[in-house]
Amino acid sequence: VCCLRHATPAPRDRFASVDTHAHSPLRSMRLRTYVTYFLQLEAEMEEYGAGDLLSEAMCAGARVVVVEDCVEAPAAFVLHLLLKRALAAGGGGGGGAALLALAQPFSHYDRVLRKMGCNLSMHRKSERLHFFDLQGFPGGTQGGAIADSLAQLYSAVQRVVETCRAGENAGRFTVMIDDVSLLEVAANGSADDVLDFLHYCVTLTSEMNCSLVVLIHEDIYSSEDGVGLLAHLRYIADLVIKAAPLSTGLATDVHGQLSVVNKGMLIEQRPAKGQKVWSFHFKVKENGADFFYPGSRH
Repeated sequence: VCCLRHATPAPRDRFASVDTHAHSPLRSMRLRTYVTYFLQLEAEMEEYGAGDLLSEAMCAGARVVVVEDCVEAPAAFVLHLLLKRALAAGGGGGGGAALLALAQPFSHYDRVLRKMGCNLSMHRKSERLHFFDLQGFPGGTQGGAIADSLAQLYSAVQRVVETCRAGENAGRFTVMIDDVSLLEVAANGSADDVLDFLHYCVTLTSEMNCSLVVLIHEDIYSSEDGVGLLAHLRYIADLVIKAAPLSTGLATDVHGQLSVVNKGMLIEQRPAKGQKVWSFHFKVKENGADFFYPGSRH
């Protein structure tokens, strides 16, 4: 009994008492490491979006994002998600966006994004969202009227980007076009003038460190004569997001398939290791969308 009473504590108890001591340097160091890690993780999740396959497939450094869709599988919901993400980027200071809208009026985007928890009217008043209503965009029919109209449009976009990026608390800025197919129609079918406009926008992303997101309808460029604009966008894109219908036909719980091609360009966080392709299903909801692998709802 006397030997047991004066015996040395077991090694496990001795280490536990040292590790759980309130002033242990090892415990403080571990705590600081965990706190730093979770703060960084939270910041990345807030900036780039998290918790879904689309966020994992997209690269943070992509400057040019092309979204393709068709009649059977419209991808306007992807544009809405990216717009919400662009306005939420940058933490407390927030990001900014310029939306060149040819497909819908502002009321439509405001109604859809409000269901997703994003108030576009508020962002527009605070000048974080700059809305260009181009439904009545004057293309012109004679001489260089089309080119002049697109040049004036680019100058307006350039001024907005320069103003937003010049601020002290400037966050990420995104230029979105909804959609390029209608922009070509507004330009009276002048694909060359539209390509020039897109080229200047791509140059702007490099000069001002911003992003360009465009939506294009793939199915209307099925003929060889009209494939030039689509092929050019695929060439300059860092990221291609393509919505397509299911090969098995319509389904109630699955609305289509999303393919994301990450070309790995201009990415410092993830060095280019060739082309990465992601493929998963999606279901569009009023307040967003669900993404999941085939055969799994999560």
